[in-house]
Amino acid sequence: MRAYDPDNCAFCRLMRSLAFTGVGMGIGCGVAYLLGATQENIMMSGIVVSAIIVFGLLDKKKKKK
Repeated sequence: MRAYDPDNCAFCRLMRSLAFTGVGMGIGCGVAYLLGATQENIMMSGIVVSAIIVFGLLDKKKKKK
């Protein structure tokens, strides 16, 4: 039996957000690269998509409870 709540564990939340950030960065950068964007736009689209994924998924998870 776990002695902590995995939803409120700070380390668990950090690792989950890092994973979603990496996935979002990969998706955003990959799509921008395939569309032939410049290196600056590739990084910017990766940052924007990862922020949308992290904040979008975290807000939905909090609203369900």
